Amino acid sequence: MVKRSGFSSNSCVLKSKGVEKSNTCLVPTEIIENRILYVREERVMLDADLADLYEVSTKVLNQAVKRNKDRFPSDFMFTLNQSEKNEVVTNCDHLRKLKFSYSEPKAFTEQGIAMLSSVLNSKRAVLVNIQIMRAFIKMRKMLYGYKQLHSKIEEMEKKYDHRFRVVFDAIRQMLKEEEKPMKIGFLR
Repeated sequence: MVKRSGFSSNSCVLKSKGVEKSNTCLVPTEIIENRILYVREERVMLDADLADLYEVSTKVLNQAVKRNKDRFPSDFMFTLNQSEKNEVVTNCDHLRKLKFSYSEPKAFTEQGIAMLSSVLNSKRAVLVNIQIMRAFIKMRKMLYGYKQLHSKIEEMEKKYDHRFRVVFDAIRQMLKEEEKPMKIGFLR
């Protein structure tokens, strides 16, 4: 099943020693985060989206990958099958042009995306990759934060009596809803 990651932000702010400072962004963080999909239990970005961010054609990006096959093992990159492609096209409006593409889209994991900057060999690819890596790190931190909060709630529940059980159950339910990536499309 293909899902959007479900995280969003609309800034390019870095924290350095407790002081926030603005970073000139080539691409807003929210655009990157909205293009991260959840496919085959992996957070990935598609070749068409990456090519768009790097400002190269998808053909150029895939040719660079093809010339460097040994750098992209199956845990770095995989090709979507026809049903995954159809689901992506159906659920992601910005990818509707893939519907008429003869080739199947390639999905790059975080490690595959990191490898792309070395094969594309452009300054923009390096800078955009840095932003993409920060978006992946931010997502991991958010998920870790949810898990920590969940364990703290369980600790508190053990300390306090049953009168607060309803409150803890409500909080736990809200956390479960936040943890799940957003599902897009119809369920069969």
